[in-house]
This record gives sequence, structure tokens and C-alpha cells, in this order.
Amino acid sequence: MSPESSLICLREKNETRKAVIRRIEWDKTMLNIKQLRYGTDNFSYLLYGKTQAVAVDGGAWKEILDFLKQNNLMLKIVTNTHSHYDHTPGNDHLLQKTGAEFIRAADFQDHQPLVINAERILVYRTPGHTDDSVCFHAGSFLITGDTLFNGTVGNCFSGNMNIFFLSIKRLMDLSGETMIYAGHDYILNALAFARHLEPRNKNIDLFRNACRSRNTTYSTLDEERGINPYLRFNEESIIHLLRKNNLPHATEQERWNSLMSLE
Repeated sequence: MSPESSLICLREKNETRKAVIRRIEWDKTMLNIKQLRYGTDNFSYLLYGKTQAVAVDGGAWKEILDFLKQNNLMLKIVTNTHSHYDHTPGNDHLLQKTGAEFIRAADFQDHQPLVINAERILVYRTPGHTDDSVCFHAGSFLITGDTLFNGTVGNCFSGNMNIFFLSIKRLMDLSGETMIYAGHDYILNALAFARHLEPRNKNIDLFRNACRSRNTTYSTLDEERGINPYLRFNEESIIHLLRKNNLPHATEQERWNSLMSLE
């Protein structure tokens, strides 16, 4: 086989593998999600099946314990999207009350599966906001912590804008039906800033209206592509804005960095 043929075969195998991975990741799940608010704007999450659950960012630990008891669920794992103090205050309470296993965000391998009731939760390493940031993907649910918010993104406390951008692009490759469950409720401020950048973007009002009929705070990835300026770095309206403000805009990375400098 010629080098050219070998390269073509390798590319085909890689594309097939990517397609299989995406199909698996977008498959339906029998798991459910419970969103609980604590503090000023933080969210805790439970991913749960018939008898088992995983707690993510369990600051709402009292409400989590009540929910577990009411639904006869065993807490199998306690974990976090990253190690910032406002996401970890419930860890010790949950561990002491339940005997669950604790897994630090920094200890996860990329694509590591967590299994509860024979259902998989995939863990993605998404550094940028912090070096240890991770996201949890189960069926159409994606818990994103402070990496991707509804309508905006997190601060780059890691200092590595390039790797943060790659993490965001990775999430952008998921199915448009993916539901984004973020670490904070920043929607109102995020939409105000998005409107400031793109005053003619009709998707912002459509999304705001859609939110009113939802029982939980989330957005779909397709909605994010329509409203979130940090996912719209290839839109002509965004490029025009950057050009008008004499900001670097030649590449995707430059445009994203420029957007991050505006807030």
C-alpha cells in the first residue's frame, strides 16, 4: 500500500471512530437530572437512575439529601466541575451522610465513564476556566460548571486562552439538542451583554421567551449558537464589530480572544 493510500485509510478510520464516539455520546440515556439552586446564583446537580445518583457541585447538600431520601436513591459518587470554593462546600456534608465515593475534578481522565444503574456519564476534561475544569455528559444533558454558561462563558482563571478556546470548540461539536446545565445562573446579564454586542440578533428575544416556559435553567447548544457571542466568533456581525473596534480578528482564536477582552 502506498503512503498516500495508508494516509487515506488512517483518515477514514479516524473519521469513523469520531462518528462512533459522537453517536454513543448523543445516544439517549435513562438517567434524569435534578437542578438545585444555592447561594446567590449557584447550581447543584444530581444525575440519577432508578436507584443510584451522582452529585455534581453539591452545595445544595440539604436539598440533595432530602431528594435522595424521598426517591429512595443511593448516592454513589460526589464530584465537582472544578475546585473553586463556591462549587465544593457540600462535599464533606454529602460524604459524611452517605458514604459515597469522592472523585476530584483533577483526577478524571478525559472521556472517563462514570456508571450508575448501567448508564454511562462521560467526563470531558475542559481546561480554561481552571486547569482542572471538567464537564459531565449523559445523553442530552451536559453539566458545564463555569466553562460554558447560558449565553456566555467563564473567566479564564487558568490564564491559558488557547486551551480554553479549544475546550469551547470541543463542546460546540456536540449535538445541537444538547442541554447546557451551567454552574451559575447568569442568563439576564449574559443576554444584556449579547444584545449590546448584537442589537439586531432576534434569537436573543426568542431564547428569553423560551426560558419563561422552562422548569429548569438551561439552554440547548443550538440556542447557544444563536445567542452566545463567544460561540458566534465566525458570524459576520461579530467580525464586523471586532473590525470596527480595531481588535484582532484574522483567525478564530484571535476573534475569540478579542471577544474575551470586551467584557
